[in-house]
Amino acid sequence: MKSILVHPPQKSIRAEIRLAASKSECNRALIINALTGFKCELSNISEARDSQTMLRLLNSNETVADVIDAGTTMRFLTAYFAVTDQTKIMTGTPRMCERPIGILVDALRVLGADIEYQKETGYPPLKLNGFTYSGQNEIAMRGDVSSQYISALLLIAPGLPSGLKIRLEGEVGSKPYIEMTLNQMAHFGIEYKADWHANTIIIPPFKYQPHPYAIESDWSGASYWYSIVALAEDAEVELLGLKKDSLQGDSAIVDIMRHLGVESVFTDRGVLLTKIAPAASIGWDFTDCPDLAQTVAVCCAVKGIRLSLTGIESLKIKETDRVFALQQELQKLGATLKEVEKDHLYEVAQIPGFELKETPSIHTYDDHRMAMAFAPAGMVAPIIIEEPGVVVKSYPGYWKDLSVVTTWEEV
Repeated sequence: MKSILVHPPQKSIRAEIRLAASKSECNRALIINALTGFKCELSNISEARDSQTMLRLLNSNETVADVIDAGTTMRFLTAYFAVTDQTKIMTGTPRMCERPIGILVDALRVLGADIEYQKETGYPPLKLNGFTYSGQNEIAMRGDVSSQYISALLLIAPGLPSGLKIRLEGEVGSKPYIEMTLNQMAHFGIEYKADWHANTIIIPPFKYQPHPYAIESDWSGASYWYSIVALAEDAEVELLGLKKDSLQGDSAIVDIMRHLGVESVFTDRGVLLTKIAPAASIGWDFTDCPDLAQTVAVCCAVKGIRLSLTGIESLKIKETDRVFALQQELQKLGATLKEVEKDHLYEVAQIPGFELKETPSIHTYDDHRMAMAFAPAGMVAPIIIEEPGVVVKSYPGYWKDLSVVTTWEEV
């Protein structure tokens, strides 16, 4: 599909949606399973392309590991293949090869990995030439760039002869994703000590114990349904497979969307979303849940809710520069994303006197979250989403699920 046109719903929305499995949980579980010798019983494995790519590469003997555009897959597999003494070339799409990995490579080299850069220093493609343990069991690394580097090291830490102590320098971003990693490791028998005041994490040497593990539904995917309920004139949606005490940082959408007009009631099957009165403005720090920023920005832009955002610096090194992408595409909806304080504070606000004169066509920048964040705007007025197939990265059934509540067509 080149583009699709999303139409506003013609009637009240009443729906049950079984969400896709969390690729964040799934990818961590897949690495742990591999480190047990593939002895775990995993259920509800994510159909997202990122997770399916991880699964395929873990079971492949090929020398070249092409992760396509999957950031966690690149980072987790680099650590896994390195410390399991495998010879691999790690590569991906042109955009993937523009995303930095130097912090992780430096840490793995300290531990004893032989890693070469094939082109530009600090970026894929990489050549892994094996592993000879250095005896080093303490690493210092920045905590404010990407939690994926930290999680990649944590996952392989129990298998190191002396375990690993990680000392995080500076502010720690996306901490819930680090805690998710640690909690999943604990499920498989790993004890750890995390001191968030000193920003240190200690993992003793231990073998992962094979246990059954059911992967939860995806809170990142849930966020788009919150936006649909917030923007639709009349809507009530039950999202199945979600847990109140979730390991996923993006469950913060429950609190965020209460300000945007959506109440959450947890049931024995998931969570029921209903409409309530929204606030006139909201300020939110997305440091721990950066993947929600696009969804919330679009929702606020359409509803006319003034939004102040901090903690979105990491968006610039995602599948695209998401800050730039939002700045370009929100204008088509009559809103701006302004940088108020450089690399810190941003604000979404409507453009005074703006009139929508034609159906906006949203460019998605090869970014799944751009497509899924902007589509809910179609609850209010028709909207065109370009290259809608990008959703396969994390939520392959997104458009099929959307057809339950409204109509869309290829254009």
